[in-house]
Amino acid sequence: MPDTVLLLQMAALLLVIGAFAGLLAGLLGVGGGIVLVPAFFYAFQALGYDSPRLMQMCLATSLATIIVTSIRSVLAHNRKGAVDWGILRGWAPGIVIGAILGVALATNLRTPVLQGIFGGLALLVALYMTFGRTRWRLGETMPTGAAKWTMSPGIGFLSVLMGIGGGSFGVPTMTLFGVPIHRAVATAAGFGVLIAVPSVAGFLLVQMPDGGRPPLTLGAVNFGAFALVVAMTLITAPMGAALAHRTDAGRLKRVFGVFLLLVAANMLRKAVGF
Repeated sequence: MPDTVLLLQMAALLLVIGAFAGLLAGLLGVGGGIVLVPAFFYAFQALGYDSPRLMQMCLATSLATIIVTSIRSVLAHNRKGAVDWGILRGWAPGIVIGAILGVALATNLRTPVLQGIFGGLALLVALYMTFGRTRWRLGETMPTGAAKWTMSPGIGFLSVLMGIGGGSFGVPTMTLFGVPIHRAVATAAGFGVLIAVPSVAGFLLVQMPDGGRPPLTLGAVNFGAFALVVAMTLITAPMGAALAHRTDAGRLKRVFGVFLLLVAANMLRKAVGF
């Protein structure tokens, strides 16, 4: 039976993590997963739940929270008529296929490899957030045909390997092809559902080692962390959204980009054993 003090420490840490992730999600329009995965990793490791499959649990638990937050987000955006259902329906099959392939790969990789993948992809996302410009374009309409069937599985695949929803890769992809930013953010919330549902179903089948499995863990998903984080993000995300209207979102996004660069660099450092 786990120590009561340890459980209370774990709950307190997870509440803080959820509050921070929700605030950033509302404030900057970034998915909470990009904060949750490294936060889960450091929290579980500090509490003694370390194993070669720790990153799998972090990815899986983050994706489980994304099911709830993405459904809530896409319904809210849909009430405002902001979701582009044509893009969502057209890209859904490829995203789901990519997510399933991502789970198949992630379940066969050890923590250091997944840390390296997360760090490398987070570095790319951070650079785009820091230096990217909304005026950049690769085209004026969303890709079709072979380009769509290459890019849509890529979004699902890479998102699962980072434990994130559709925002970090979906929003830049859509805006680079002329989709207005608000419509891109709303539609990417739908991407998050398509990514998270099949991937969590796959992660529930993963067997975690006993010593590296916190209480309330099924497969690779820790439902204690899931419940606490979801509860906090539902409270703090609206606060972040309200605050975003009173601040310079562009400057904040660049500051977060620098923060994410540091997180990515630390993940890469751990991946190579320094």
